[in-house]
Amino acid sequence: MKRLRLPLDPYILSLLGTVALAALLPARGGFASGVSGASTAAVALLFFLYGARLSTAEALDGVRHWRLHVTVLAATFLVFPLLGLAAYALRPWLLSPDLFTGFLFLTLVPSTVQSSIAFTSLARGNVPAAICAGSFSSLFGIVLTPLLAAALLGDSGGGLSAGSLGKIVVQLLLPFLAGQFLRRLLGGFLTRHKKVLGYVDRGSILLVVYTAFSEGMVRGIWHQVTVPRLFALLLAEAALLAAMLGLTWWGAGRLGFPRADRIAIQFAGSKKSLASGLPMASVLFGAHASLAVLPLMVFHQTQLMVCAVIARRRAADAVPETEGEVAVGTGSDRG
Repeated sequence: MKRLRLPLDPYILSLLGTVALAALLPARGGFASGVSGASTAAVALLFFLYGARLSTAEALDGVRHWRLHVTVLAATFLVFPLLGLAAYALRPWLLSPDLFTGFLFLTLVPSTVQSSIAFTSLARGNVPAAICAGSFSSLFGIVLTPLLAAALLGDSGGGLSAGSLGKIVVQLLLPFLAGQFLRRLLGGFLTRHKKVLGYVDRGSILLVVYTAFSEGMVRGIWHQVTVPRLFALLLAEAALLAAMLGLTWWGAGRLGFPRADRIAIQFAGSKKSLASGLPMASVLFGAHASLAVLPLMVFHQTQLMVCAVIARRRAADAVPETEGEVAVGTGSDRG
């Protein structure tokens, strides 16, 4: 029997290394100002590239599966935040106020695209639906995440205010729209240099993480985080992930979706995007972003490990289906 290997995402190791670098050599003085400016530019570049890559044609083609997409959006931007608000009962005896703010913020960010597609494919689910669902989630998240954060977090983020929405427009929404506008001109270039641009994406996020954690070190906020608090955070996030995995699978079944669609809904509706969440946190929370993004980083790795196991189980117990049924999500609903 082939041994199951749990994925330790190499990028998570890079993120942890960046956090360690910020702890040992935090940016200070003039260097900190330069790093902060570079981080702001990197965030704008990230969302410009997101807009330039998102195929409008693919998104419109996926509208015919509107019930599936509405279900994923409801899980991402309604059920997740409600569970996050329910976790207020854990504050402050289990989760410190800052960690709870980060915990609640992670429930507000969009779903992933790449890992949702990968796990849906591995589990023999509806891959085209997963592609569209992830794309729609990212698109709606640019607007919904800041609005939900302003409504639910208020001033608890330390600097999160109506003014932050203006920053979102300038640093996230406008670059995204510019990327969409220039997509026809840049499409060929982006396709030819996809691998190199992937490094640009990840390098930009690493810069955002270094900036946020450097500011946290200089301000001394890491003295507020203890090992028991981190362990409590891990338990709370494990419970959150388990709840969403269960609700998306059960709920999709109750709504009458076939098995292939249920798989796409479960993986797209239970995940949170590190790539989108980190830049958004840097804009929304500013100097307080380091603690705000810690829960998201922990959740990201947890979801990869757990979903890898579930995807392999789904693939192993899948009922025989034709290739066409799997592709369009019309297979049996047995699971």
